[in-house]
Amino acid sequence: MATVDLNSDLGEGAGTDAAMMPLITSANIACGAHAGNERTMRETITLAKASGVAVGAHPGYRDPANFGRTALAIPSDELIADLVEQIRVLTSIADSEGVPVTHVKGHGALYNTAQHDESVATAIVRAVQRSAAGLTLFVFPGSALERAGRAAGLRVAREGFIDRVYEADGTLRSRALAHALITDPAKAAAQAVSFMTGGGVRANDGSFIEQAVDTLCVHGDTPGAPAILRAARAALVAAGVHVGRLRAA
Repeated sequence: MATVDLNSDLGEGAGTDAAMMPLITSANIACGAHAGNERTMRETITLAKASGVAVGAHPGYRDPANFGRTALAIPSDELIADLVEQIRVLTSIADSEGVPVTHVKGHGALYNTAQHDESVATAIVRAVQRSAAGLTLFVFPGSALERAGRAAGLRVAREGFIDRVYEADGTLRSRALAHALITDPAKAAAQAVSFMTGGGVRANDGSFIEQAVDTLCVHGDTPGAPAILRAARAALVAAGVHVGRLRAA
């Protein structure tokens, strides 16, 4: 039986955390740069602990005005230091709550830039290496970040998105364009099942993209996110896919 992790980016002020948490298996928690603060980190970690959900760090560019969704030109050493600090803050709070941090997923423009920019990908990998042993790095399949993570010996989890539209080249459709989000729960659920039983996803132009994944994401700020997650989880189970936390490798 195929198994998949369900993750969401939380602690960002979208107001959906409590509804999302029982439906996911991994929570990526904003670390105070693009969104969040120590209070929201603790609150989100507490919710995750109560639901038995894995806690991960969700660092991004330190640019709250743009919600971390604008790429910034930052020297590699400065970016590494900032990412290490973001992960450290979340880990310190999680430790005080008796919760381990299991993974790291970059946010927004940081994550997207690391798909093709080797220097940014390397900076993320080095920050993860300097933070703690055994952390899993969430990566876009086939990206520079996946290559850098594997080359460094990190455990990686390939990520698919069930609330986002894909372009024919396998990238996510820009949020600046129309129809970038999938807000229809039935369509999102079908995309989740396609990933797990069909081996990939249908692109915006109708072409099929082969893409193996280990974890599927619904963003906490997508309109109707809890309903999307409920539909996706039910559809996956009905298709014979087990939903569960990532296994240590």
